Amino acid sequence: MGGCPSVEQKSIHEFTVKGAKGKDVDLSIYKGKVLLVVNVASKCGFTNTNYTQLTELYSKYKDRGFEILAFPCNQFLNQEPGSSEDAEQFACTRFKAEYPIFQKVRVNGKDAAPVYKFLKASKGGFLWSSIKWNFTKFLVNKDGQVIGRYGTSTSPLAIEADIQKALGEV
Repeated sequence: MGGCPSVEQKSIHEFTVKGAKGKDVDLSIYKGKVLLVVNVASKCGFTNTNYTQLTELYSKYKDRGFEILAFPCNQFLNQEPGSSEDAEQFACTRFKAEYPIFQKVRVNGKDAAPVYKFLKASKGGFLWSSIKWNFTKFLVNKDGQVIGRYGTSTSPLAIEADIQKALGEV
């Protein structure tokens, strides 16, 4: 635990991550879009509510410049035990997710994914910057800057007004 080390990247658009099937994805393809980045898990008590509401938000705002980037994570009580492809299939089949599901990542510790080091350095949370549980959400503006961080207990629909504001609709 503890503070986050500084990162040299200034925008989420400077990162390349792996898709669920292992292919590189350059996040610069999301320039000009508002992003909601979420660490997801299929066997968590918050799974149904979060995935259902994420799908609802995506359906409502995807044509207005909004994207959800979902990163499966198994760091919290092994609640994402399968492969990255299993996590993608779960989200797409059970919750009709049309947004990208990326390769499983670590969000905390020395082996945390670089994109998560950036997110945490940009917006620390309650009591240090580490992510406390599944479904922590980061709202990123069109320029790739983190403008909001929301804990597990904040449902996706509870941040809809912030998404609308970031899209310039309020």
